[in-house]
Amino acid sequence: MDVVSTGRMIAELESDPVSGKVVWVPGKSLWIAAMTLVALIGAPMTFSVDALAVFVVLTALTICLGHSVGMHRLLIHRSFQAPLWLERVLVYFGVLVGMAGPFGMIHAHDIRDWAQRQQACHDLFAHRRPFFEDAFWQMHCALALDHPPRFMIEERVRRDGFYRFLEATWMLQQVPLALLLFAFGGISWVVWGVAVRVSVSLTGHWLIGHFAHRGGEQGWRVDGVAVQGYNLPRFGLVTFGEAYHGNHHAFPESARLGIEAGQVDLGWWFIRLLSHLGLASAIKLPSNMQRRAGLRRVAAAVGGPDTQRKSCPVLRTLLR
Repeated sequence: MDVVSTGRMIAELESDPVSGKVVWVPGKSLWIAAMTLVALIGAPMTFSVDALAVFVVLTALTICLGHSVGMHRLLIHRSFQAPLWLERVLVYFGVLVGMAGPFGMIHAHDIRDWAQRQQACHDLFAHRRPFFEDAFWQMHCALALDHPPRFMIEERVRRDGFYRFLEATWMLQQVPLALLLFAFGGISWVVWGVAVRVSVSLTGHWLIGHFAHRGGEQGWRVDGVAVQGYNLPRFGLVTFGEAYHGNHHAFPESARLGIEAGQVDLGWWFIRLLSHLGLASAIKLPSNMQRRAGLRRVAAAVGGPDTQRKSCPVLRTLLR
């Protein structure tokens, strides 16, 4: 089997995306278990309208601005350029999601992306196992490949002192936020603004990954790879565009994930706002990117190709 490299994942002759062992990761497992336990016990006891509002606002800030725009589209895919101070702010919001530090997020994303682009890959990377087994694997374990590719983060990011600090302290970054929430709203704000938010965010991230790799709406297909991506349009709004995973597999570096007509992508709206403010440039879109090898159109989105051409400039260009 030919094994290809993908950016920061550099394949060696012996690199293998299939052979490996799923191992329990104590720190990761205990972290999410603790957050979930506090949320399940504490949320009903401390519920209030203002605590719920804190949860909604902080989830939007950390998932949309932090994870989707800062971590995923900017730091990992370099879908656009932004001033360093803004990049660091967005990445910090991403760290507050409670999933990992910046280097950990890059590695977790890139090793999965590398494996999915091969002709075959391990079940963990493909979310092939049954629902609860996949949940345990994804949120409490990791795959130790027998022969992984070599991982190399670009020097500017690797040497960034702020990112190195966040990587070493990413769990502890919830503490300053918790203290601030306690000062303004008491224990209920802490429970809903930290424990409930983190547990819902991590569980939701796994759920989208699970279903978006198993089936759904698919406008594009990439031939010759182990795993396809699918769109989950009903969840596009609450995931700030991340549920359009079929689009993302088709155009991984695109700053816009909701490329079809009617696909609401709040992360893209925020990037457009940054662009209007002069804070985002060199924005990558399907219309100005080199197409992936093996990419082909397999179905039109809801509304048909004529509607798409009229209402979506990106699709109008691609479908000519």
